[in-house]
Amino acid sequence: MDKMNTTGFSAGSRDPLFEQPYVDINEWRDQPVRHRYVHGGFEGTECRFSFYFPPAEHYEGRFFHLLLPVPGIETAAINPPAATTLPNPIPFAIESGAYLVESNQGSTNMFGGDDSTITGYRASAAAARYSRVLASEMYGAHRPYGYAYGGSGGAFRTFACLENCPDVWDGGVPFVQGSPMSIPYMFAVQGHAFRVLRDKFATIVDAVDPGGSGDMYAGLNTEEREALAEVTRMGFPPKAWFSAERTALAYTGILAMFLDNVLKWDPEYFRDFWTVPGYLGQNPPESLLRERVQHKAKISEVLKSKDITELGTMVSMPARIADSEGEMPAAVKLEKMPDGNLQGNTITLTSGAAAGHVLYVAGVVDDLVMVGFGGADFRELVKMEAGDEVLIDNGTYLAIQTYHRHQIPSPDYYVWNQFMVAGQPMYPQRSVLGLRYARSAIGTVMTGRFAGKMIVVESAMDEAAFPWQADWYRSRVQAVLGPRLDDHYRLWFTDNALHTAPAVMPGDSRPVATTRAINYTGVVQQALRDVSDWVEKGLAPPPSTNYEVVDGQVCLPLTAAERKGIQPVVTMKANGGERAEVAVGEPVEFTAVIEVPPGTGTIVAVRWDFEGAGEYPLSEQFDDTNSSFPRVTLKTTYAFSEPGTYFPALRATSQRQGDFKTRFTRIHNLGRVRVVVH
Repeated sequence: MDKMNTTGFSAGSRDPLFEQPYVDINEWRDQPVRHRYVHGGFEGTECRFSFYFPPAEHYEGRFFHLLLPVPGIETAAINPPAATTLPNPIPFAIESGAYLVESNQGSTNMFGGDDSTITGYRASAAAARYSRVLASEMYGAHRPYGYAYGGSGGAFRTFACLENCPDVWDGGVPFVQGSPMSIPYMFAVQGHAFRVLRDKFATIVDAVDPGGSGDMYAGLNTEEREALAEVTRMGFPPKAWFSAERTALAYTGILAMFLDNVLKWDPEYFRDFWTVPGYLGQNPPESLLRERVQHKAKISEVLKSKDITELGTMVSMPARIADSEGEMPAAVKLEKMPDGNLQGNTITLTSGAAAGHVLYVAGVVDDLVMVGFGGADFRELVKMEAGDEVLIDNGTYLAIQTYHRHQIPSPDYYVWNQFMVAGQPMYPQRSVLGLRYARSAIGTVMTGRFAGKMIVVESAMDEAAFPWQADWYRSRVQAVLGPRLDDHYRLWFTDNALHTAPAVMPGDSRPVATTRAINYTGVVQQALRDVSDWVEKGLAPPPSTNYEVVDGQVCLPLTAAERKGIQPVVTMKANGGERAEVAVGEPVEFTAVIEVPPGTGTIVAVRWDFEGAGEYPLSEQFDDTNSSFPRVTLKTTYAFSEPGTYFPALRATSQRQGDFKTRFTRIHNLGRVRVVVH
C-alpha cells in the first residue's frame, strides 16, 4: 500500500483521529466518463473514501459530496445500493465542473460504532478536507468550494456536516429530510395504520384519486376512521397509500433497525403496554386481539440478499446494505407458516449457532418471510441455517405501533397536538427518546444554525419523511437567521414525489407507480447547481415554495405563479373535468395547461400515458428550433377499447436553460384524471 505525501494536510480544522490518510487506488478510468479515481482511507480507523476527479479542462473549482443514509459504503457512485442515492452522480458532478467525494462515513458496516460523531460528520469532514489536498496537487494550489448533499438519513448527515463543520463545506442540499422526532415515531404510526386499515387502502386511494369522492373516511368504522385521522394528522400524505403494501415491506424493515434501541432504552414500555391503564394493549380492541401471533416454527431455508435480488423481489434495507457482498440473510422459509399476519413479528432463534438473536419480519412475499434486523444482532445472523428453531411473536410490534402517543415532544413538533386536550396529554407519557435517537445516529441534533447556503428539497407525497418536517427545520433556521433567512436558505417542495423514485415491478397492477409519482432527481441536481452559483457568484436561486401546513398536511397553491419553487404545475382534464364516463370506443378529449414558475426555465418535454402502464407512449413535439415555452396548453383525444376504470397521466418536464437534450436537471410533474369506460 503506497502512502501519498500528506504534507500540507491542513485544509480546514484538523481532527486528531484522522491524521494519516493513505491511498491504495489512484488511476484514470473511462467509465462512466473519463475521471481519475482515488480510493483510500485513514490509518487506524475504519474510514474509507472515494474521490472522482475530472480532467482539468472540465474542472471549475468545486466538489459535490454525496452522503448516504447510512454508513458502510464508499463506492456507491460506482455500484449504488438500491434506493440510497441518485443516478449518475459521477457524470453529473463532472458535467457540473465538480469532482465527487464519498466515504463510508467512518464505518465498515451500516450500524456504525460507539461514537456517532464519527459517522455523523467527522469522517465525512476528514474525507472532504483531504480531497482538497489532492485537488490542489492535481489542479494547482486553491481551495475548492464544497457542497454536501444527501437524502433521508443522508439529509440528517448533511445537516450534521453543515452545522458542525462550518469550515469544510460552503453549502448543501439535504433532500427528503426528517426531523429529530422521526425515529421511531413515523414508522410506528404507519404500523398502526397498516394494522387497522389493511383491508381498506383500496377504498381510501379511490376516494383521494382524481374523480373520486374526496371522502377517504367513507365506509370506515370508528376504529378505522380514528386510525386514518391519526396517521394523517401525523403527516402521512393520503395520496401515498397507493403503495401501502410496498411501503409496509420497506419501512417495517427500517423500523427493525431501530427497535433494538427502544427495547434497550425503554424496556418497561413493552410490559406497560399490556398491563397499565391508558395504553392500548391494557384494554385492547378486538382488532388488536385478533392480530396476536405466538408460534414456534423451524427454518427450512435461509436466503441471502443476493438470492432475493436475483428473484426480483424487494429486499429490506438492513438486508440490502448491511454488507456489500449480499451475504446477509434477507428471507427465510419456514417448514410451516403460522396463521395470522406476520408483518413486524419478532423471530427469535431458539436453537443453532445464532440462538438468542432476533430478526423482524418486514413482510411476506409468497412463501418468503422477508426479514430485517438491528445492529445488536446482524453479525451473528449469518450463522442461521436450515433446521434452526424459532419463536415468532408480534407483541413488540403491536406495542410499538402506538409508542408515539406516549412521547409528546416540545410544542414545535405540532403534529403531536392531536394527543393534547386542554393542554394535558391524553395518554400516559414517558421520557422522549427522539433526540436520543438523533444523537445516536449522527452525533448531534439539528439546530438550524449553519454556515453557507442551503437548499432543501422535500417531497410533498413523502411516505417516510413526512413533509411537515421540512417546515419544522425551516422554522429553526428562521429562528436563527430572522430577516436574513432568504439570504441563506431555500425550501423547495416537489409535488407528486415520494421518498424514493417510483419503480414498476413485474406484476404491478395499473395504474403503475410511475403514473402516480415522479422522480425528483432533477430537482436535487438543479439545487446543487443553484447552491454553487449562490455561493460562488452571488446568484440567488428561485424563491422557496409557498405552502401552508394544515393538520399535519403540507398544502401547495394550485398555480405555478403562486406556488413558486422550480417545478412545473400541470392542470389536466378529461372532457372538461377530473372524471369522464364514456362508452367503449368513444373518444375522450384531454386538455392540459402546464406552467413553470417565473424564471425557472421552460417546458422541454410532455408525454401522455392513457392506459396506466407507465410507458408514456405519446410524446408532444418540442425541440430547440421552437421558442421558449414557460406555459403550454395542449389538447388531444383518445378512445379506450376495453371497459374499466383508467387513470390517464401527463408527465411534463421543464429545464432551466431550455435544453431539450440534456439528461440532467430535468424537473418533472404530473397531471392525472379518471376515465370510467362502460
